[in-house]
Amino acid sequence: MINDIKNNAEQKMHKALEALKSNLSKVRTGRAHAGLLDQVMVEYYGNMVPISQVGNVGLADARTITVQVWEKPMLAKVEKAIRDSDLGLNPSNSGDMIRVPMPPLTEERRRDLTKVVKGEGEDGKVAVRNIRRDANDQLKKLLKDKEISEDDERRAQDEIQKLTDKFVAEVDKVLQAKEADLMAI
Repeated sequence: MINDIKNNAEQKMHKALEALKSNLSKVRTGRAHAGLLDQVMVEYYGNMVPISQVGNVGLADARTITVQVWEKPMLAKVEKAIRDSDLGLNPSNSGDMIRVPMPPLTEERRRDLTKVVKGEGEDGKVAVRNIRRDANDQLKKLLKDKEISEDDERRAQDEIQKLTDKFVAEVDKVLQAKEADLMAI
């Protein structure tokens, strides 16, 4: 029972960390990365689909994303969808491929994005701590129902705290890497 609670808590903490990484990948840095266009939707025969379903998204260099559409008529629609997105990007159409240059970030914008990243990190830490609280509540319930001893409960709480500390440290590491990426010129 105790192992189930610990394993469950660890899995949930791992998912919280992955969610944080996913959220941080959407914060734009000065460098180009193909995942930046993941949330941009294009009208394709009456349905809204992600850009990755109408063409190949790749990188030409560190500051340019390319989109190679599979059907010629989609070029204008994809270009318009990127331009209309809230990413602040200005794509250019070269006839058979769309190039999306990444504008350099201003110092002020970098500081604003750093605040956003720190907020995301704090949300990640709160999620990990909530998982710890839920696991400890489950242990207390087992103790109350006399299914485990007080010593077992104390040991299990210590192990869950160690897990929590490990994942909070991971969140901090991910945040530092993202902040360094943002502040790099």
